[in-house]
Amino acid sequence: MSVPKPTRRQMTHLIGVALTTAPALSCQAAFALTRHKGHGQVSRKAPAVIGNATPPRPVIMLDPGHGGKDPGAIGVSGTYEKHIAAAAARELYHQIKAAGRYDVVMTRADDHFIPLEGRVDLAHRHKAQLFISMHADALHDPAVRGASVYTLSNGASDAQTASLAQTENSADRFAGPAFHGMSSEVQNILASLVHEETRRGSAHMAASVVSAFQPRIGLLHHPARHAAFVVLKSADIPSVLVEMGFMSNRHDEAALRQAAYRQQVAGAMSAAIDRYFQGAGTNIARSG
Repeated sequence: MSVPKPTRRQMTHLIGVALTTAPALSCQAAFALTRHKGHGQVSRKAPAVIGNATPPRPVIMLDPGHGGKDPGAIGVSGTYEKHIAAAAARELYHQIKAAGRYDVVMTRADDHFIPLEGRVDLAHRHKAQLFISMHADALHDPAVRGASVYTLSNGASDAQTASLAQTENSADRFAGPAFHGMSSEVQNILASLVHEETRRGSAHMAASVVSAFQPRIGLLHHPARHAAFVVLKSADIPSVLVEMGFMSNRHDEAALRQAAYRQQVAGAMSAAIDRYFQGAGTNIARSG
């Protein structure tokens, strides 16, 4: 069901609610709200660069899935997904830092639990321009193997992806009753306004991951998929969830346990990030 367009008075009230009760709502998201207050469209201008000042580098948020009391999937030989995700994200973090083209932060650098929407909040807090959640889930069919990448959609692209989203979204069962997100009213308004630009960016990043993985990392059939993953529900940050493989498959699990293979995955991810920002026309200073 489509959300009815709010009146100008309702919009003014909801903007105030969003900014006072949801501190994680970024300036970009507030802009997405205010641009719809009038009848015309407001042009978004890039900030002026004074003199020879170097433009700020894009910020990438890496999100190792699960953590702490949430182990994620458990592999056929007992490997915890949370450890694989953290190890792969750390490797990608170091590769990005070494290249010197982007700033990079992680939702967690150690083994602790973060609620799903708390991960999105962190991306907003750091003003990230790209959010990458890294996983290695399990399926009922142990024969299925290969990497894949997921973007946000209200409906799932297939039954397997729907099941994965249900599993991932259930991670907040560990959060307890103290965790509360934005009000449903504000969420509905944000959802009604958005996000074509964000969706396009997410789809572009997903395509970049598939292109970078194809020569070096085995992929699922139809590797770019979509579903309603809570961790991808940012109003204004292009976001993807990367399944590096499946812990339910003994070959994928064995590969992901190897540091050399995780380096290979991280190398492909680094190439995908470069493709993404090059395609977005971002002015990135190249090192050496």
